[in-house]
Amino acid sequence: MKPLYSDAGSGIIFNFSGEVIIGNETLPEGVIMLPVKKQAENIVLSPGAQLAGIRFHPAVGYAVLGQHYAKPSLLFAEEDQPYKLYHLYHKLRMLKDNNSKVEALGSWANKNLNLTKVIPDSLEKALECIDQDQALGQLSDRIALSQRQIERIFKLWLGMPPKYYQRILRVKKAICFLQLYKDVNLVDAAQQFGFSDQAHMTREFRTIAHITPGQI
Repeated sequence: MKPLYSDAGSGIIFNFSGEVIIGNETLPEGVIMLPVKKQAENIVLSPGAQLAGIRFHPAVGYAVLGQHYAKPSLLFAEEDQPYKLYHLYHKLRMLKDNNSKVEALGSWANKNLNLTKVIPDSLEKALECIDQDQALGQLSDRIALSQRQIERIFKLWLGMPPKYYQRILRVKKAICFLQLYKDVNLVDAAQQFGFSDQAHMTREFRTIAHITPGQI
């Protein structure tokens, strides 16, 4: 069992064999479409489980797949026309070593995915501003869209408002920092990552990561 921390991204899992559980969902063998990760869940792999996957940055999954999934969902053969994911699935299943699987995934992506300008410039700029910890109230000035337009574009492409994306990103950055620096003072960490205080950081961790900072 391992935690899958929220990252506002989505992805695809190729489940070849063995029991795989994400949260409360047991994944069947096949191509599994993943929802946008808004909160942490545990992944449980049984002995002998084999899988591969593709992880999309925020909003890119919607650009590629054209929809959001509410939960891990098996892709049916009749839905597999655009990218021939089951062809890739069977190819990956025949390969024996991980390096060959990674090469096959990269080759498939280069052939099938045009990842240049896949999301609107305004959204890309907004994501960049939030990543740089700029105040949400300043987004309208930076990308020439109204606050309502920004809310709509985030809802469409990420399935969440910009404020929630900001919260996910803040917790994610704090988790990565605490994993590297085990002995850091949590009050200082809370201040460094823009939480109002340590109690605020703890509440956000519990909501989004389902863990406290002290448990990292």
